[in-house]
Amino acid sequence: MKIYTKKGDKGMTSLFGGKMLPKNSLRIDAYGTVDELNSSVGLIIDSSDNATAKEQLLEVQHWLFAYGSILATPPGGKLYIEAPGEDAVTKLETYIDRMEEKLSPLRNFILPSGYLPTSFAHMSRCICRRAERCIVGLSEVEEVDEVLLKFFNRLSDYFFVLARFLSFSKGLEDIPWKPAHNK
Repeated sequence: MKIYTKKGDKGMTSLFGGKMLPKNSLRIDAYGTVDELNSSVGLIIDSSDNATAKEQLLEVQHWLFAYGSILATPPGGKLYIEAPGEDAVTKLETYIDRMEEKLSPLRNFILPSGYLPTSFAHMSRCICRRAERCIVGLSEVEEVDEVLLKFFNRLSDYFFVLARFLSFSKGLEDIPWKPAHNK
């Protein structure tokens, strides 16, 4: 089977089940951003040597693939996979809590840099926030499972804490933001 079908050459694409939508529709934007997020998670995995983080992130990638598939299914369409659900949110909270136990409290804003995997985690956090905004936009015109919104909100928190944890695990400190003083 060829990768190109030419069906999308006029700005349309199909959801699971064959329903056609413009490529700039809220639903396509939502699952496309989730796909972009999943790819950025791969950058963290491939640049980090932290085995625990890599294991967690592989699980996150599977969840993202599932949620992307759910978003690519029209309302009322047949789902061929099970949504990760509330258990995924609880797991993310557990991962966050375990990492935060080892980190010093934040006293100021930090820069999203200092170590390549840390920078990739911050990038994933930003993409995750965008995915969340896309899903919120979709939820304003179509029904979206509340767990989906909760998951992406918690996932962005996870990426923030993960970014700090990856630096910490290498003995690196957060880089504080130093605002310019107004004259």
